[in-house]
Amino acid sequence: MVETMDELIARVQGQLYRLQDLTETTQGIRAEESSPDGAVTVTVDGNGALVGLEFSTAISKLSPADFERVLVETAHAAAYRAYAERAGAITAFNEANT
Repeated sequence: MVETMDELIARVQGQLYRLQDLTETTQGIRAEESSPDGAVTVTVDGNGALVGLEFSTAISKLSPADFERVLVETAHAAAYRAYAERAGAITAFNEANT
């Protein structure tokens, strides 16, 4: 419970600053994952959106089906890492506001 208007304003400003920090943190998330054979490297942002994709010469050894599988599995692993980092930031934000 707040006692004065100044305390209320200070509390709201603190929450706003934490929310801005959360926004900056989530916007800055980048997760990179490489396939075990190094053929594919995927980078995603905090929303799991693809922001980078690299192939090594090892892709020439993959069949089309294997290439598809490796690409999807690697992208999934990168998105999983990004979501985990984002979840950690959101959890920290929620804990700070309770």
